Amino acid sequence: MLRKALILAAFAASPALAQEVIDGPGPNLVIEVAGAANGTVVIDMADHVAPKHVAQIVELAKSGAYDGVVFHRVIDGFMAQTGDVSNGKAGGDLSMAGTGGSTLPDLPAEFSDLAFARGVVGMARAADPNSANSQFFIMFDQGDFLNGQYTVVGKVISGMEVVDAIQRGEPPQTPDVMTKVTVQE
Repeated sequence: MLRKALILAAFAASPALAQEVIDGPGPNLVIEVAGAANGTVVIDMADHVAPKHVAQIVELAKSGAYDGVVFHRVIDGFMAQTGDVSNGKAGGDLSMAGTGGSTLPDLPAEFSDLAFARGVVGMARAADPNSANSQFFIMFDQGDFLNGQYTVVGKVISGMEVVDAIQRGEPPQTPDVMTKVTVQE
């Protein structure tokens, strides 16, 4: 119980404290990034907060669906979005990147009181709160206006410098790519 309380406190911490590396009980999503940014990003998944969302991301990662997917929407001072497994594969037509999902069903919202701070990972969705599917975003900075409106699925525990190096743009001229995404249980 105390460990979960510490993890929740870390997610809600101020931006200065949010830099601390805390690996919670959830599985870790390990993302190899290539492009302007090169390196590994490790995300501690918050399955205690958003179990359905985390399970779907884990399933997609284990199947290889995220391999080769670009960061299609990267807004300086806000976030880097990726995960469109239908329309966001590198080397293909990226004109529709950001409009698709996966063959899995959309998910019901799992909103929490966790704050969208630097390094927090949230699920992207359409206007319908129950439309998240495969796309997710990593926060560059505080985004309190998202609190309670989007599902928090994890937090970067390693490689935030790689996230910071991702090329900006909507879409970026030469998007960075998640070359390989794996799960560490």
